[in-house]
Amino acid sequence: QVQLVESGGELVQTGGSLKISCVASGRTVSTTNMAWFRQAPGKEREFVAAIRRYGGGTFYADSVKGRFTISRENVKNTVDLQMNSLEPEDTGVYYCASGNGILSSIRYVSAYNVWGQGTQVTVSS
Repeated sequence: QVQLVESGGELVQTGGSLKISCVASGRTVSTTNMAWFRQAPGKEREFVAAIRRYGGGTFYADSVKGRFTISRENVKNTVDLQMNSLEPEDTGVYYCASGNGILSSIRYVSAYNVWGQGTQVTVSS
């Protein structure tokens, strides 16, 4: 059974930094596409960042490009999201996801078939 468990979400001030992590069990993170999505109250879940399997590259939403970095730690079987220069608009529940969709679908919720329970990130103004 594949499981994803996120951790590290907390309350931070505007301009601050935070790293959240996702540990996978039952699936090796290097052999699957991994992504982070977020959902703010009353809004749809949106793509944040993804890292393709087998060293296929990283992808970011325009709103976080240059501020967030997604990385994979194969030994720990984790995927991290380093978030810098945080803004109140970054507030939301951050979800880790795993899937093997094609490259053109990597930014879409439908490309992922396993999801974590989410971790809350709150950025105060």
